[in-house]
Amino acid sequence: MTPHIVFLGTGLMGAPMARRLITAGHRVTVWNRDTSKAQALQADGATVATSPAQAVANADIVFTMLTDGAAVENVLFTQGTAEALKNGAVVVDCSSIAPDVARDHACRLDNFNVRHVDCPVSGGVVGATEGTLALMAGGTPETIAQIAPVMDSLGRLTHVGPSGAGQVCKLANQQIVAITIGALAEAMMLVEAGGADRGKFRDAIRGGFAESRILELHGARMVQRNFVPGGPSRLQLKDLDAVMDLAQAQGLTLPLSQDVHDAFSDFVAGGHGETDHSGLLLHIEQLNSPQAGTATTEDRA
Repeated sequence: MTPHIVFLGTGLMGAPMARRLITAGHRVTVWNRDTSKAQALQADGATVATSPAQAVANADIVFTMLTDGAAVENVLFTQGTAEALKNGAVVVDCSSIAPDVARDHACRLDNFNVRHVDCPVSGGVVGATEGTLALMAGGTPETIAQIAPVMDSLGRLTHVGPSGAGQVCKLANQQIVAITIGALAEAMMLVEAGGADRGKFRDAIRGGFAESRILELHGARMVQRNFVPGGPSRLQLKDLDAVMDLAQAQGLTLPLSQDVHDAFSDFVAGGHGETDHSGLLLHIEQLNSPQAGTATTEDRA
């Protein structure tokens, strides 16, 4: 029998993920705090609920894709969603939140006989749309095996460990993304200062050891100066805050992560919270030349 799926949070990432599930033939009910974002999925075949508790009635699998741990806490527990879930339901939290918060949610849901998988994703809006996301799942092997067929339409699922492990891996992923964006932004500055063309530089190193999705997608954004958010810098900073908190708790010194955290902190404090994280280039430009770093209205779009 086809499972009844609910998707709570249909923003930049949630909407294309929900569409992938609908296209795969699943019955999908959606809810979003901004009702218009949920209603936009009706044309795709989704059923729209007026509250998260209403949405999850009789649901087999409930996805959450929300801003942060506080938002997940509010939707699951403050709004009575946990109590509305049926025994044996599975909550798959695709939000990027702190590992200890994910483990706390798993324990609290267990009191309602509801299973929990922390399954943050990587791949951005493009990956969500194309069904090529990297899905990092923390939880029991049995629960993850149960949801695996549903996850096939979203991307590549990997069981990375027990509860909370998915979020740890997502933080490590965000370390790599942020540091690589910073390295690429600095490289763009260097090649231009040395007389080379940024676009030609990107073309030249494609296929070499520096090849990556960051070079492909964010490098193109930097060349085109297109910083419309796919991944807002405020969310990149939120993840880096969690990286540094975890590092401190584990007694780790992570100098590269600290440097890029501080750069994103300054960038967001300067009014670029909604700028795509590839826009860190603007911050590096500002450090090198106040005139070059003055973002135009188009850059901030």
